[in-house]
Amino acid sequence: MPRKPRFYLPDIPAHIIQRGNCRQAVFFENDNYTAYLNWLYEGANKHGCVIHAYVLMTNHVHLLMTPRSPEAISLTIQHTGRHYVPYINHSYGKSGTLWEGRHKGCLIDSEYYLLACMRYIELNPVRAGMVNQPIDYPWSSYGSNATGKFNRLIAPHEQYLALGKSAALRQHAYRELFCNALAPDQVHTIRTTVQTGTPLGNDYFRQQIEQTLGCKVGQSRRGRPVRVIKGY
Repeated sequence: MPRKPRFYLPDIPAHIIQRGNCRQAVFFENDNYTAYLNWLYEGANKHGCVIHAYVLMTNHVHLLMTPRSPEAISLTIQHTGRHYVPYINHSYGKSGTLWEGRHKGCLIDSEYYLLACMRYIELNPVRAGMVNQPIDYPWSSYGSNATGKFNRLIAPHEQYLALGKSAALRQHAYRELFCNALAPDQVHTIRTTVQTGTPLGNDYFRQQIEQTLGCKVGQSRRGRPVRVIKGY
């Protein structure tokens, strides 16, 4: 069976997830997280991706990024993996694959869903019961977006910049967004769209994407719903 194509468009943000093979760990100690982020930064700069949010969980990764070309996201992920996988195999005496196949991703309607997707990503450690507050988890972009902590990976999206006229006001407004949990239907929608590659947006956004690409994208409305793994 041929591989299902993935579609990205310049200047339209995308939610990306990559999981460990058979849900196994891909990070084992602090140096691993740092190494991954270094290669992610290198790859994003080299291939033209802007990163707005991320979280590195024990066995999977979430990224929210805007590509400058249709190939930029895939090239960035490939660059990171080409360095990170041999590093892990060499460090821990492993061999073979680390990731569960190719990454998954979907385009995001930034006007309506970008901030919700950022919250979804940065709340992952809280939903998983690893920490009580997102600020307590060191391997995410929350510290940068919510408190202004320097993070060379993060570049603010215009929807984030619209939260306030100054950095302090934007950070305060962003923290306020986390006072309430995401609604269950929002969590389900975000999970399902990234799993199926379906654009995350209203019908008009999906139609515009498909018109631009000249093909249908993601899960059709008919048929059995996709199985979503809890906790992702």
